[in-house]
Amino acid sequence: MAKILLQGNQAIALAAIKAGMKFFAGYPITPASEILHELTNKKEVKVLQMEDEIASVNAIIGASLAGVKSMTATSGPGFSLMQESIGYAHMMEVPLVIVNVQRVGPSTGMPTFPAQGDILQCKYGSHGDYFPIVFYPNSVDELYKYTITAFNAAEESLSPVILLSDGYVGHLYETIETVDYPVSERAMAPLGTSNRHFTGLTHEDSKPATSNPEVHKKLIKHLETKQKKVSKKYNDYEYIENNSSDTLLIAYGAMSRASYNFKDDYSIFRPIRIFPIVEKIKEIAKKYKEIIVMEMNTGQYKSEVEKLLHREVKLVPILGGKIDLQDIWGGLRRLKRGK
Repeated sequence: MAKILLQGNQAIALAAIKAGMKFFAGYPITPASEILHELTNKKEVKVLQMEDEIASVNAIIGASLAGVKSMTATSGPGFSLMQESIGYAHMMEVPLVIVNVQRVGPSTGMPTFPAQGDILQCKYGSHGDYFPIVFYPNSVDELYKYTITAFNAAEESLSPVILLSDGYVGHLYETIETVDYPVSERAMAPLGTSNRHFTGLTHEDSKPATSNPEVHKKLIKHLETKQKKVSKKYNDYEYIENNSSDTLLIAYGAMSRASYNFKDDYSIFRPIRIFPIVEKIKEIAKKYKEIIVMEMNTGQYKSEVEKLLHREVKLVPILGGKIDLQDIWGGLRRLKRGK
């Protein structure tokens, strides 16, 4: 174990190598480009700069099928381009890791400013029913840890796993300890060595079954069951209880770092595995009169928490790519006054 000063994006690159990644394909995009830059200097991994993000995600699908752990990294516009192939990889049960260092959108937005606008896209971005596992760390140390965790979860679930970051956390410099976290072995036999189905069609026993609704129901149930089973190994969250407060703040990623400033007035719940939502929040939420979600969007995670808890959840939205503690405090006070 050694201490080292790293940028968040550098930590992702180094942890991916530690996790056994042998292939990376990506396209430069702010604020994720440092991951590609860092990996180009590492002899342990083959790196391709692709012509775009569609090519990047399809390249890592192919590399994973060929037998190696694979990853790509992007930001919002590139993540949008990857969505069809993400669904394809879920359908074919291909393990891989996709890093999304979020920035302000829609469209080109403000490329150098952080945001949290891709939360729902992580869960619902591709068409059809699928059940992604998504992690969102809030520090350089956690980016290192959860990059390895994402690779492990991908192998265990045979699925694409998403590691979320943002322009703040990805560009943050902190001293971390490079712990030797457990690493899962490659779980999938390479192309040509087993009987597997390699299209996005509904299938059974590696054979297309495109006219049988019962087969499709069985397949979707299988995908859902295995994702839930694996995700239960990673019920990761942080809970800071304030016994004098009747209000629970929920925040994640960069916004959770800001939320620590209000722990003297509120309890704080920080989901790290943001999808599937950690079930523990149901038990914790029962203790509180009010639930407030703080996020850098117009309420994407808030809507998911409301569905889970079956109760009203309030929102402090921070838009425009800047976390201002005075803005947050003003929003909290307005909610307290009922405005």
